[in-house]
Formats: sequence, C-alpha cells, structure tokens
Amino acid sequence: MEWLTIGAFAKASRLSPKALRLYDDLDLLRPARVDPDTGYRYYTPAQLERARLVAWLRRLGMPLARIREVCALGPAAAAGEIRAYWARVEAETAVRRDLAAFLVDQLTAAPGKDTTMLELRYHAHSDRGLVRPHNQDTAYAGARLLAVADGFGPAGAPASGAAVEALRFLDTEEVPAGNVLDLLADAVHGAAEAVRDLAGGAGENGTTLTALLWTGSRLALVHIGDCRAYLLRDGALFRITHDHTVVQSMVDEGRLTSEEALSHPQRALLFKALTTGAPDLRLQDTAPGDRYLLCSDGLSRVVPDDTVRDLLTAAPSPDTAVRHLVTAANTAGGPDNVSCVVADVVERTV
Repeated sequence: MEWLTIGAFAKASRLSPKALRLYDDLDLLRPARVDPDTGYRYYTPAQLERARLVAWLRRLGMPLARIREVCALGPAAAAGEIRAYWARVEAETAVRRDLAAFLVDQLTAAPGKDTTMLELRYHAHSDRGLVRPHNQDTAYAGARLLAVADGFGPAGAPASGAAVEALRFLDTEEVPAGNVLDLLADAVHGAAEAVRDLAGGAGENGTTLTALLWTGSRLALVHIGDCRAYLLRDGALFRITHDHTVVQSMVDEGRLTSEEALSHPQRALLFKALTTGAPDLRLQDTAPGDRYLLCSDGLSRVVPDDTVRDLLTAAPSPDTAVRHLVTAANTAGGPDNVSCVVADVVERTV
C-alpha cells in the first residue's frame, strides 16, 4: 500500500498539517496509520477525496460539526445538506444586507425634517422561566425609559433592580435632545455605583443593562452585556446591540462561526458587565410604526430571530407581543429568566 506522510498529504489535499491534526482529534479525518513508536501520521491516496471535500466545505464556512455529518452521508444526501446550508447562508447574508442599508439610511438621513409629534406605547414583563428557582431579571417600561437588566451571582436580583432603579428618574423628567447621551452616561455611571455599593466588593455579583431613553423624536441607547435591543421596521427585524460575551468576541475575530457559537459551552460568559466595562452609547432615529424590543438572553438564547420577528409582526399591541414572546421562551424549555419590553413609536393624538 502506498503511504503518504502528513506533509505530502497536506500538500496534495491543500490542508495544513495543523488542520490535519485537528481533524484527527475531532474524528473528522483520521490517518490511515499512526507509527506506534514515533506517533507520526500516514495517509493513503484514497483519503484525498474526503480531505478535499473537508477543505472545500471549510472554505464555504461550514462548521466542523456539520462537516462531519455531511462527510458521513452518501453523495445525494450530502449534496442536499450543502444546498440547505448555503440557502441559510444566503438568507443570513440578506438580513445583513438589509441591516447595512438601514444603517446607511440612519447615518445619511437629514435631521430636523420630520416635525410629526411622536410618543411611545409600551409594555414590560419579567418571568422566572421554568428552571431557575429565582428571577434575577428586571424589566421596566415608562413613557420615556425602557430598560432590561439581567443580574448574576448570589445578589443578582438586587443588582439588576438597583441598576434599573437608578435610571428611573429619567422617566419623570423632560429629556433635552442636545445632551441626551451625556445625561444617559451620567445616569448609567450612577447605576454602576449603586450596584457596586450593593455588592460590597463581591465580584461575583453584577448585572447587564440595556436601556432606551425617549427624547420625543429619537431614542438614546445604552447597552452593556448580553441583553439585546431589536428594531422591527417595515417587516424586517434588526438587532441594534452587540453582545459583550467571550463567544461573540471569538465570532468577531473569526475564530468561531455564528452557528458554532450557538452551542459553545461558554456562550453565556460575559467579558463586560455594568461594573466592569464601558457601555455602548448612541442615538437611534425613529419613525412612526417602529416597534422596539428589549429582552434578556432568556429569550434570545432559545427563540430564533425569525420567530421573534414573526411574533412581533403578528401582535397587535405591545402587551400581546410581550406575552407571546415570554410564552415562546417557556415553550422552548424556559431554561432562564426571560424579560421583554416592547414599545411602539406612534403619532401623538391631540
């Protein structure tokens, strides 16, 4: 039998020796023979077809776990799986294309042209879920302030409550549009101090925070952690926050695909929380008919975005939307506390 060294096989298959060693460890592409004394790997020419298939699928961006499944199938079934995978990639690319177009519109819109008086209609609810013994989330909705916080640690519930309570004064004051981000940043600084005082230096206690502050025509967004904010506009759903998690940073660096991140064992591990990092702050233009959703990861981790979009689109009012979203999370197992705030931007009635 003809044997190929790992170097020769790597050259023939266009896979690096490092990749071949990884695929061996993952039981994706085993060498035909391993020298019992040196541990050196040898391959046969017959393995080149599978190796090239693995290389091509990785160039498509297919996760390793799915490649293993495809390689175990016959040609027709494998072709069907590849076709289905690529259809999903194209769908996700279309969503990102729509988001890019939305952001371009946001950044190039001429300010001050729309004098329509707007207001928010809103509803909030926080649910313990079906597994956790206690609810560590806090959700709040008012005429000017929308907020969701997800506490962690033994004092997680008081931490999330303290963070939201420290912002509630914003709901009772007229918000000047000119310095709204400075006002919100100062309020969040106060919220972080309140959580630090409550935790008493215990680093295991803390909270995430995502909030929107209404100015009468725009929304100011503050976000830190892995709660999320979404915008439903003209039937399309846009996520307007970025998760501050270790796994998301690995996706950003190209070390994981979005699909691999969904099942990663550390997908809930934060690298920023309210007392341990700087929040994201920005202004969000609004339009009549916009529907906003703030939610804890108890929703986003178990209910796909497509389902969230459908439920938000179908619900006639914010309270109905919140109720259906919480029910969907619990129907999916309710493994975590789930909190939702839904707010509609509507024309003010005189």
